[in-house]
This record gives sequence, C-alpha cells and structure tokens, in this order.
Amino acid sequence: MSETTFAVLALLVLGWAVVSDLLTRANLTSPLVFMAAGYLLANPSWGPLDLDVETPAMHRVTELTLALLLFSDAARVNVVKLRQDIGVPTRLLAIGLPISILIGTLLAAWLLDDFPWALALFVAATLAPTDAALSAQVINDEKIPMRLRRSLNVESGLNDGIATPVVGLALAAAATELGAAGNGESGGAVRQLAIGLLVGLAIGVGTAALVNLASRRHWVENGGRRIATLAAAVSSFAVAVSLDGNGFIAAFVAGISFGAVLGHDVTPVHVATELPELLGEVLALIVWFIFGAALVPVLQDTFDLATVVYAFLSLTVVRMVPVALALLGTGLDARSVVFMGWFGPRGLASIVFALLAIEELGEGPLVDRAVATVSLTVMLSVVLHGVTAGPLGRRYVRLTSSGAGAVAGPGAEPRSRRVAHDPASTQVPASNAARGVR
Repeated sequence: MSETTFAVLALLVLGWAVVSDLLTRANLTSPLVFMAAGYLLANPSWGPLDLDVETPAMHRVTELTLALLLFSDAARVNVVKLRQDIGVPTRLLAIGLPISILIGTLLAAWLLDDFPWALALFVAATLAPTDAALSAQVINDEKIPMRLRRSLNVESGLNDGIATPVVGLALAAAATELGAAGNGESGGAVRQLAIGLLVGLAIGVGTAALVNLASRRHWVENGGRRIATLAAAVSSFAVAVSLDGNGFIAAFVAGISFGAVLGHDVTPVHVATELPELLGEVLALIVWFIFGAALVPVLQDTFDLATVVYAFLSLTVVRMVPVALALLGTGLDARSVVFMGWFGPRGLASIVFALLAIEELGEGPLVDRAVATVSLTVMLSVVLHGVTAGPLGRRYVRLTSSGAGAVAGPGAEPRSRRVAHDPASTQVPASNAARGVR
C-alpha cells in the first residue's frame, strides 16, 4: 500500500466517522460506502490508487481484522442474560447453521456443476456466517422486540467462529482435489484446529486470570486492562499462526474463555474489550475497501448466470429455509420468522475466507469462480440488506405493533448492544447478547 493510498484511506475513515449517522439514515452503510470507494479508487483497471492485495501483509491485515472481531464478539457473550431466552439463538446456531451449509453445498455442487464437493462445501461454509453490521439499523431499533434483535446479534457474533473449522477442513480437502500447493491433508487441518483450540484456551484463561489478579491488587490502570485484552486478542491469533495453527479458532476460543473467566465485578467485559473491538471495526472499513478494489473486479471475468442464481438463492432459500426449520416450535409468528430469515447478511467473515482461499489454493478457473460466487453474494448482500434494513424494520414494527409483547419474550432489555461493527456508534452496549453479539 502506497503512502497516497494510506492517506486517502485515513481521510475516508475520518469522513465516514463525522457523517456516519447522516449516511446511515440514508441507508448508506459503511460496508457499502467503502466497497464503492475501493472499486472506484483502487480498481486495477482504472483506479488512481495503488493497492496490491497479493502481499502477505495485506492478507495478514484482513485476517487480523476478523480475529479481533471474533475475540471481542465471543468475549461479550453474557451467559446469564442469554439463558433468559437461549432457545432462539441456540436453534439458529445448532440447527439452522448446519442445514444452511448442507443446502448451500448441494446447490453449489448442482448449479456450479464443475465444482468438486470440497470446493462446493467451501463456498457454502464461507457464505453461512452472517454479519450484523449490514443490518445495524434493525439490531439497534428499540421498537423491534429485543428477543429478535438479541437472537440475530448472538447468531451473527458466533456463527463465523463456528463455521471457521468447516471452512478450514473444506480448504484442505479442496487443495487435495485441485492439487494445490500447501497443506492439503485433512490431518493437517485437524492439527491446525487442535493447536488453535489449545492456544486460545491457554491465552484466554491466562489473560483473564492475570487481569483479575492485577485488578484486585490494584496493579493495573483502567487503560492497562484494555491494552491487556487487545494483546490477548492479537497474541492468540499470532501465537497460533506461528505454531502452524488456526488463528481464527484461537481468537474465538480465547474470547469465549476470557469472557467466562474475567471477574466482571472488577472489570466489566464491555470495558475490557473496547479497544480490540474498536480497532477491529476500523480495520473492517479497510477490508471493505480491499473487497471493492480486489474481489469485486474478479466478477467481470467469471460472471455467469449460474453464479447469479446461486448468489440469490444463498441470500434467500439457503438462509430462510434453515431459519424457518430451526424456529419451528418457538412460538414466533410467520412474519417474525421471515423477518429473521431475511436479515442474515453476508459480510466480513466471507471476505476473509475468500481471500484465504486465494492464498491457500492459488489461482485457477475453479478457484476464481468460487471467489467470484462469494464476492457476488457479499456484494448483493451489502446493497440489498443495507438498503432494506431501515424500511423493512419500520414496516415490521408497524405491522406487529399491536402484538409486540407476544414476540418480545422473556428477558427483554431496554437497550441493544451497539451498532455492530460500526466505529461511529456511541451506544454503550448492555451485553454481548443484546453481533452481541457483527
């Protein structure tokens, strides 16, 4: 990245921050703005800015972004408050997510008929995680029942971490089938997952225990707690990668274990995770810029009808049918089920996984088509979910205003967590459960 590109990016972040609320009210989300800016300013065909996304440093920035957000989202899971209404998010994660990956894999193998099964699984698993940043207006609209907002938030904050091992195994199997260089053995992928799990557990528990001890003995300042938490998030990813482990799993596990062990009486978790979360959100803007500059142009060379059909089905059938099946017996009415099924936008995790595929599998017609399928789905999601979040949220409130109490369910809270992954947010989250968790 040249000095000019870095300067323009810094000015774009500044500009977005000061007019963020104005743009959001116009249904212009930060992913949409930075994706468009990247496509117009750093497009390899005509863009005036120089952005080489093939460099290892650029890949590491995108991976670290996801790791920071995985850590902070996982750390914010408030088990006590979540237990008040755990049924819906548990069903979405334990039932809806696996069904979504299964349906997505079958559709990819059928529509994209030259895909091997491992690559079809990769596409499906990459597009399974949701990103609440693209529907932040819904998650932070207090007129919408807390039960729905909390469920969407928890789901989006945890499903990328749950999908990560599936993506890793799919990439390993695809590397074997495509004869790509690198680690193409499932045993290697399992070893990476095991290393990530152990590293994340050790650093998460160890850091929380040290912060508890230092806080109770008055060894640490308030800023020190935040710095220690940031160091835990970064080191869990970095140590796992240095040991040839899965850094995403390490960050996710470290976040969960850190939040579980941290003494909330001396260090509230939303205070401790403020720094890694804020840094992750700022870096996420850069990732969206990279997406517009590097991945959106790929569509020009691999664009076909099957890719378009799959992208639309991924945003509708592949998402909405599993959600409907998972929510059977929860007492939610059909309107609420459709509402939750639609607001499953694809975002940051899918982008990082697509870039990881390029790094692990190299270039080739099949890999390019898989990346193009993911990119088109994410691009459509950025536009469609970003534009419809406000209007559909208001319409849902109007249609259900007379029966909102029946939908809200137990454990309703007065405030949502935050504008997910939006660095301009000024809300102080009540809990991770309220991308409570994207």
